[in-house]
Amino acid sequence: MHMTLEADYAVRIVHCLSENDKKMDAQKISDETFVSKRFCLKILRKLVANNIVKSFKGAHGGYIIARPASEITLREIIETVDGEYKFSRCLNDDFDCSKNPDKMCPFHCEFDNLSKMVREFLDNITIDGKHKSVDA
Repeated sequence: MHMTLEADYAVRIVHCLSENDKKMDAQKISDETFVSKRFCLKILRKLVANNIVKSFKGAHGGYIIARPASEITLREIIETVDGEYKFSRCLNDDFDCSKNPDKMCPFHCEFDNLSKMVREFLDNITIDGKHKSVDA
């Protein structure tokens, strides 16, 4: 199992913006992340809509991260492009096998628990590569 290519690219794009710490145009981001400009623009639109990235129009336009890298989690980025992380399709609303207990898959609860664990783990890693403090 792996995350989608779009989510992988989104993480790269946000990391690139955080590392450069300045306004960058889409072509420069594309060049530095090895993401085609067209796909980069598609992902940037989603990141802007979710307040992870800010965009500036015009001749001196470009993109910057909207908040400090220490406040942007991997989960937030991944779920911006892929939706809520779910380990198995049996957890999706349109296929949720728990709606019919007679036909529920035997691993539904385990997949749900695993999904929650992954979401919590991703919530604790910020784009600056650090782990958030977890209350004991």
